Amino acid sequence: MPVRLRKTLCIDFGNTRQKAALFENDQLLEVRYFGNDLLADMKQLIQEWQPACSILSSVINHDAAIEKLLQEHTALHVLNANSHLPFTTPVGKPETIGADRLALCAAAVLLYPHQNNLIVGLGSAVTYNFVNVRNEFLGGGISPGMMMRMKALNSFTAKLPIVDPEWNVPLVGYDTKTNIQSGVVMGLAMEIDGFIEAYQKKYGAFNVLLTGGDLVHLAPHLKNLIFADPDLLFKGLYAICDLNV
Repeated sequence: MPVRLRKTLCIDFGNTRQKAALFENDQLLEVRYFGNDLLADMKQLIQEWQPACSILSSVINHDAAIEKLLQEHTALHVLNANSHLPFTTPVGKPETIGADRLALCAAAVLLYPHQNNLIVGLGSAVTYNFVNVRNEFLGGGISPGMMMRMKALNSFTAKLPIVDPEWNVPLVGYDTKTNIQSGVVMGLAMEIDGFIEAYQKKYGAFNVLLTGGDLVHLAPHLKNLIFADPDLLFKGLYAICDLNV
């Protein structure tokens, strides 16, 4: 008997980028980025991919018509504090946990169940998310992301420009541009390494999972062993969708 293929649409509306991934059963086939007209792009995706079910993770105020469209054409689950999750959240006010952080924790539990996991998300903000051996999301930390730091230097000074990040920045900058790149890129890498070392002292052995849009800029500068996956959030969304739809 042939295996029935199920297409799942996983959608991530982040502060900086809005994107979607298509899964066929548990295989990630494609990632697509949205333009300025989210509703029109969503209609095109649904027509092209024809998914059976979908999950939406959003940290922005998106158009309600997008959810209506998804409900009409797919079995939709909107990720929220009441979603069935492969981990527990014994923290104060779990309803305030960002949907993106829930998805990252789900991916960690999927890949490394019943192990200590520190998941670092490199988006508009940097999130540190710790899941222990009992599959409990204990919380973590939030700090400004790479571009937020770049823009802050420009906004709160009279003459410093906005500089694009690069991966091959020098430790010792030789002009304004490279001084900013060194301070932001190398500084953020050292922050991440510092957090990892602090968690090691507290919890001993654990896995470090790194993901997000700034992954390519930071991974080369980290001294700690990490598991880097740009699609980690989508894998977590798929796992949650599988539990809820």
